[in-house]
Amino acid sequence: MQNIRPNPDKVLLEIADYVADKEIHSDLAFDTARLALMDSIGCAVLALKFPACKKLLGPWVKGMSIQNGVRVPATDYVLDPIKAAFDIGTMIRWLDYNDTWLAKEWGHPSDNLGALLAVMDYRCRTSDVKASYTVRSLCEAMIKAYEIQGILALENSFNAVGFDHVVLVKVASTALATKLLGGSKDQIIDALSQAWIDGQSLRTYRHAPNTGSRKSWAAGDATSRAVRLALLTLQGEKGYPSVLTAPKWGFEASYFDGKPLKIVQPLDSYVMENILFKISYPAEFHAQTAVEVALNMHADIKDDLDNIEKITIYTQEAGKRIIDKQGPLHNPADRDHCIQYMVAVGLLMGDLKAEYYEDSFAKDPRIDNLRAKMEVIEEPAFTQAYFDPDKRAIPNKLHIQFKNTKQALSGESFYPVGHKSRRKEGVPLLLEKFCNNCNQVLPQKTEQWFELFNNADQLWDMPVDSLMQVLSV
Repeated sequence: MQNIRPNPDKVLLEIADYVADKEIHSDLAFDTARLALMDSIGCAVLALKFPACKKLLGPWVKGMSIQNGVRVPATDYVLDPIKAAFDIGTMIRWLDYNDTWLAKEWGHPSDNLGALLAVMDYRCRTSDVKASYTVRSLCEAMIKAYEIQGILALENSFNAVGFDHVVLVKVASTALATKLLGGSKDQIIDALSQAWIDGQSLRTYRHAPNTGSRKSWAAGDATSRAVRLALLTLQGEKGYPSVLTAPKWGFEASYFDGKPLKIVQPLDSYVMENILFKISYPAEFHAQTAVEVALNMHADIKDDLDNIEKITIYTQEAGKRIIDKQGPLHNPADRDHCIQYMVAVGLLMGDLKAEYYEDSFAKDPRIDNLRAKMEVIEEPAFTQAYFDPDKRAIPNKLHIQFKNTKQALSGESFYPVGHKSRRKEGVPLLLEKFCNNCNQVLPQKTEQWFELFNNADQLWDMPVDSLMQVLSV
């Protein structure tokens, strides 16, 4: 074989060109990014209620301290940027409450904020870029990270070959972290090749019989790894130009069943403009509309639970494959990825809170009694609507049959309140969600932080390190 160094793969070039050169002009994308930033911080704050999350935070080795480090929102930690990216990403993702993107691959683009906030705070305090590293430039970086992750997800199914979607967090975060750390276009390409060359996380921690809390820190791990790879590249580590397409040894041949990795539309601001917010409850997004229907049925069935004979859940193929789960549920991570559990709690309580996934609540025998009566069926029309780019629907339908002559109940929903088509309805609820999340952990900060995020004119010109200072405690 001729040992001739090839030109970089087309996908690497497209991403690097976009990150280095593309100007974003969409007012909708910038305003949505502001809301996504606010929502992500609120999710991170709420995660601090849970000891399983808090125990992962702080310096790599307890008792260590660092100068000029990165602040972690809602804490007093000052950490190196790699560990700070892990902590911020883990907090945002912990409760499965941050924004979502659904396609052939799915994921949570706000996971990338672990890298973006860590790198921009670090750079503001260790270089002369403070004047240009404003919250507006942070939002532009968010738009680009969301776009890379989301467009790669449109037609490339990593879950089909067993990989977790956090591979796309690592790729998007690596590209933006390299740029924000001062890297050139060539260095962005080199760093991207490092992200693809890594062994990728297996999805088994999201599925029976292995579901566990790693699914809540996997994104933090990915965004942290991205910062490390960016720093290595800026220290002179070279890249691997045909990492994706190299015969036998490349990503496509080794990991992707020989299929080409595709970018199916130009990279711009499409993903941010169409992002899905989780507004009403922390639940895996394929079940959001099912929970919404269950809550609407609560008043009609709460006094007639023993009379229920069967509950049929009609869902999309992805929902059937990912969160249809029978048998014992061993931990909160198991429960928030079980459509039967989420529907049962919604029917019982008329609500779904993060606390309802905890062991103490899950002991209620009525939950498993209802689960035992459930059947989950794929509805082909729902799957079609799910994949239709003009709809991007997340449909679910519940049908409840009773033992006596009581008339059956049915309800369905195509679009959850966090969908773009319901944005006018959803934004006030998103603001309320932020305040509710903060009030549960840091009520003394809620008003100050809400006023900050809700005032775009004040926020846009604020240096990122000043934002991080305000958010620290």
